[in-house]
Amino acid sequence: MKTYKFTAFEPTGKLIVEETWSFENDDEAKKKGEAAIEEKGLLETTHRLVNSAGKLVLFHV
Repeated sequence: MKTYKFTAFEPTGKLIVEETWSFENDDEAKKKGEAAIEEKGLLETTHRLVNSAGKLVLFHV
């Protein structure tokens, strides 16, 4: 399992959520991460999901 960091922000830039998630690979992270973001009700907020190397997997403004 690989480690991924999820962060979501208010329009002002204030941090709403910062969590560490684990997935097998970037494809799974993108698919399951998007579902988790939707469950949290944060799909329309500014958010990002990055892998441990800093590569953006998901990003929304």
